[in-house]
Amino acid sequence: MGINRRTLLRRSGQLGLGVSLFGSMQGLLSAPVAVAAPTQDVTGYGPLLDDLDGMLALPEGFSYRVVTEAGQTSTYEGDPSPGIHDGAAAFAADDGDVLIVLNHEVRGGPDDDGAVPHAKGLVYRDDAGGGATIIKTTREGELLWETVGIAGTSTNCAGGITPWETWLTCEETEDDNQGWVFEVDPHDLDANQDPQPITTLGRFRHEALCIDPDTLVIYLTEDAEGPNGTVYRWLPPSAFRGRSGELKQLDDTDGELAAMSCTDDDGSLVDDLEQAEQVDTVYTVEWVPVEDRAAENGPLRSAEGITRAQKLEGAWWSDGGAYLVSSYADSHRGQIWFYDPAEFTLRLTTTFATEADGETVEAPDNIVAAPYGGLIVSTDGDGDNHLAGVTADGDAYPLARSQMGSEFTGPTFSPDGTVLFAGIQKPGVLFAITGPWQQDISSAAAATRETRSTR
Repeated sequence: MGINRRTLLRRSGQLGLGVSLFGSMQGLLSAPVAVAAPTQDVTGYGPLLDDLDGMLALPEGFSYRVVTEAGQTSTYEGDPSPGIHDGAAAFAADDGDVLIVLNHEVRGGPDDDGAVPHAKGLVYRDDAGGGATIIKTTREGELLWETVGIAGTSTNCAGGITPWETWLTCEETEDDNQGWVFEVDPHDLDANQDPQPITTLGRFRHEALCIDPDTLVIYLTEDAEGPNGTVYRWLPPSAFRGRSGELKQLDDTDGELAAMSCTDDDGSLVDDLEQAEQVDTVYTVEWVPVEDRAAENGPLRSAEGITRAQKLEGAWWSDGGAYLVSSYADSHRGQIWFYDPAEFTLRLTTTFATEADGETVEAPDNIVAAPYGGLIVSTDGDGDNHLAGVTADGDAYPLARSQMGSEFTGPTFSPDGTVLFAGIQKPGVLFAITGPWQQDISSAAAATRETRSTR
């Protein structure tokens, strides 16, 4: 039996939350703060130990619990939990629990495996099976309930958090007039009724995005080919204030959408980010305005004079700029770049692959700042897939290995930094990982590592 969404919120202490997490979320949007154990001169947490249950290999002292699992757990309304997990974000509930918005990258229709249930009032298109769910857990990551946040969208890959405490879910497709961004409010479920695309952010194969919390400028990545995708910047109109639901009220001509154009020291256009081979390579960035945001005359990325990359993936705002992932550089080893909006520069901070603790870490995908410093990335490569850390010194280390034959997705920390939520895409499992998190993980063996950074 269904339940009124306002009633669901009232029963769980969520009605009228507003933006209670702004301060703590700002910590992850900008410079992360350490929250756990004393600093130790180590890189990572040691070898990964195989799981007898065949799910996650973790370092000694770490453990996981299953939060949701496709077809095994159920939504509050009684439908089987959807699958094909991807991008996610965690928010603070006003009662101290945790709210998670989780994407489901379903490419087919509502009857496909893993499809998001078509809940009344939350369906954008009747013929699409993707979407996002909203999950509530305890502070320790124990499931309390799951419900639909949006349905009837397609190929919901990644997205990004907003400074006003919502989630922007991205369609990674441009088929059949799809390829939009939608907003999901985890605090006010009624705000998700009658979903509408955010046309001002353009129609293309969206992957991820991040937002400058001071200027509300949005940076978006595109995972596409024929030609390869690019990075976009959206400048908000002067009247934009950043509130839940405000983006979908804008027209597709509001603000400015532009594509990245990089030049090297000689002033030559950088056609593809893959041509950078050395960490600390720096390019100058200009932004080429994009017309026809609905892509009625062809893909936006077909514009002349822009810089592209194969498999642009995760995006995260930290340290006063945007970290951007180029996953397929150097035969799918991958890169992490940092865009500095004050200097209009793009700097290569990290290159993959790396060998650490008997694991080969490569092919970065989703990315998040760790509350104890550095970054956490999920990997989607041709070999073993990992959750991996990247230290402030640029050393990559394995944190978890998938034993389920599918990629990691959507790493996101609980607001207090004690639980790392992450998914395995197929069939779709969301985990809560806990352990002895360290502050300021550094390396005594940086000179021997293949992965480097000068952050």
